[in-house]
Amino acid sequence: MSKVIIAEKPSVAKNIAEALKSNIRKDGYLEGNGYYITWAFGHLLQLYDAKDYDEKMAKWKMDNFPFIPKAFKYKVKNDSKKKDKPDAGAKKQLKIIEELINRNDVDMVISACDYDREGQIIGDIITGYLKVKKPVYRLLQNEWTADEVIKGMEKIKPNTEMKSLRDAGISRQWADWTIGINLTSVATLKYQRGKGNPLNIGRVLLPTLKIIYDRDKEIANFVPDNYFKLNATFKTSDNIEYEGAYIEKEQEKEQEKFKEREKLDEISKKMKGCTGVIVDKQTEKKKEYPPYLFNLSNLQGYITSKYKGWTSDKVLKVAQGLYEKKYITYPRTASVVLEESLADRAAKVLNTLKKSLPFQEEVKFIKNKRIFDNSKVESHSAIIPTYLEPKTLSGDEEKVYSAIKNRFIAQFMPIAESEETKIFTRIKNFDLDGIFISKGKVQIVEGWKKVEKIESKDTILPFVNINDEVDTIKTKVSAHSTKPPKRHTEKTLLRVMETCGKKFDEEQSDQMMDAILSGFSIGTPATRAETIKKLKDIGYIYTEGKNLICSELGVKLVETFPIQELFDLEYTGRLEKTLADMEKGKVEKEDFLKLIFDFTTNAINQIKGDKENVINQYEGELVKGESLGKCPCCGNDVIEGKIGFGCSNWRSGCKYVVWKEDKFLMSMGKKITKDMVMSLLADGKVAIKGLKSRKGNIFDASLSYEKNKDNDYFSWKMEFLNSQESKNRT
Repeated sequence: MSKVIIAEKPSVAKNIAEALKSNIRKDGYLEGNGYYITWAFGHLLQLYDAKDYDEKMAKWKMDNFPFIPKAFKYKVKNDSKKKDKPDAGAKKQLKIIEELINRNDVDMVISACDYDREGQIIGDIITGYLKVKKPVYRLLQNEWTADEVIKGMEKIKPNTEMKSLRDAGISRQWADWTIGINLTSVATLKYQRGKGNPLNIGRVLLPTLKIIYDRDKEIANFVPDNYFKLNATFKTSDNIEYEGAYIEKEQEKEQEKFKEREKLDEISKKMKGCTGVIVDKQTEKKKEYPPYLFNLSNLQGYITSKYKGWTSDKVLKVAQGLYEKKYITYPRTASVVLEESLADRAAKVLNTLKKSLPFQEEVKFIKNKRIFDNSKVESHSAIIPTYLEPKTLSGDEEKVYSAIKNRFIAQFMPIAESEETKIFTRIKNFDLDGIFISKGKVQIVEGWKKVEKIESKDTILPFVNINDEVDTIKTKVSAHSTKPPKRHTEKTLLRVMETCGKKFDEEQSDQMMDAILSGFSIGTPATRAETIKKLKDIGYIYTEGKNLICSELGVKLVETFPIQELFDLEYTGRLEKTLADMEKGKVEKEDFLKLIFDFTTNAINQIKGDKENVINQYEGELVKGESLGKCPCCGNDVIEGKIGFGCSNWRSGCKYVVWKEDKFLMSMGKKITKDMVMSLLADGKVAIKGLKSRKGNIFDASLSYEKNKDNDYFSWKMEFLNSQESKNRT
């Protein structure tokens, strides 16, 4: 008898087929050696739209909400262009899967979708929709190399054992549909005037927006605190100079920042021509361990902060591609260590990768708790390379793969060691409450830093002994001000989402790792990048360099929308924690969904009873006028309207429009003009001079207006024309 294997994507199906020697190509599947290996394209099915349940829901009316289906149903996913029609490719592929499963020679179905909530329900929704009666099993893989696929096939599980993971995935999907459909509709009806994009309300979207809003408010309300410091330059008997900072002890704490300048000025005057004496010298060797292995959030943060133009969404897509090509393990993980059972596999990978390294003799495999620890792994181990070395990679793939490979190799390099020295200099000639402290650091073992090419800057102090006398060469009192917090970048935002706003003393502390693995977070590793991208696409936030900033619309939404629980990190974190507990069988699906349905009903009633308020205002519709060029979406004329330049085919659903008061351009002191739109339509881009950054720098840029990959709307993409101003701006 034969078996049908359903992979999540064609590339994964190909990997499985190669491992099982099932390489005969057919339309929509591969076969051979007793297997029919087919695939989805991610989701082939989607939840019903509200109007599919009830025709009256085709039009948004306040009285129709809340709307919660008695039973959630699925249909073939909609065509991305013709929203009211099923996707022809998805419909065809679903038919192929159904025919394979119903073959007389098939006695088993194996779901080989990704080993996470989303992958679980992709397979389960397909087999449920097709009403599969044959036994369904689950292939659970962390990588798609041939060896691991063969091992995995020997350990397939009955799909019934995956009930908890399925319940968590279904609950997340139904909860987000219920909150999104109901609150987006009612919020738009209540708080928006004029026709335009709806006010998008989401369970993960709003707390993420609030994180950025709060940081922006911190910066806006920041009052600098002024303080002063005293530094002195000393010279030894060997004529070697070194600097020291004046420090006083206050309640066992060292204080080098002083509120009053007068005291420091007085000390500075008295010190002229004075002699100092070395009263203490301390030398300490310090060990520096490599950063932990990457989980998805850390990888996204590392790449987006290191390389210009990268987003967390792009990092995920590149990493997912490397995973599907068998070069790395599963990327959507929250863990930064490996399961202990992976030690032999990790050793094999290390032996393969170290061969080409100039320092390969320093690479030694070790098994310790910092790398291998079952108690610190939840579902998936950290991201590491596989034993397959890529022959060719694109530039983007090379950046992500190298980061993962280097971080893996660094774990097995010597620990970096440095020697830190402190010299304590006291002034002899008069009584002084404080002392001057000089700090030096020398890297004595480079270790793992060789792999990540981290250059350590040495600060070398002169060789002195206790009781040596030194001359005071000069003193300086300097004024300083405390700095406001920095704006969030994707790296810092991902960390706050990952830890649900909890702060930890050290980035790699065990407490932080425990918090991450508990599931108490905003979103999941798989969804955070998508959330940040969506916030940009719908105009709630915008970017300035690497910084994320709340837009005027985002600010108004946070300050006006009455359902404050959706902005509360603790509330959203508890929901995510409940889903994580459901995966472990600790929470029932029905209890969670009742909580969501009750919350939605109460929220709708609260919005209905709220005072009249306008969060977003669209003024007027497009009117007929001269053609400014052809619409890049449908080829019809683009004309000028009261508040924007848009496609004349808008009544048929074309979404192309450039708003006259575009918030992105207005944030840089510009409004779109008719001539600019004509250039944009003719050349695909428009050069704009005299743009102004938040820091006040003036720069020139070339802007294109590009369709988003995941929806029908457009976003601005910018290339700087003046490289120097680009540097100043960021």
